[in-house]
Amino acid sequence: MRPRAKEVEALENYILKIKFDNGEIKKFDVKPYLNHKAFEELKDYKEFSKVKIAGLSIEWENGADICPDELYNNSYSI
Repeated sequence: MRPRAKEVEALENYILKIKFDNGEIKKFDVKPYLNHKAFEELKDYKEFSKVKIAGLSIEWENGADICPDELYNNSYSI
């Protein structure tokens, strides 16, 4: 079963700190996504910081989200 994001916190430099339901805490770098149309609004850090848990993953107010597998597999443990 894929780990599910339980908590998310926006950090400096467009990094997300994510706690998963398997107990792992990881960081995910959103910077590579910011040039994609769906993520352009998030260049405004105020908008970026409005990230929240949604289903198995996370999303922002503008509807941008990241696939749960991408979020887990491309984040690094802390």
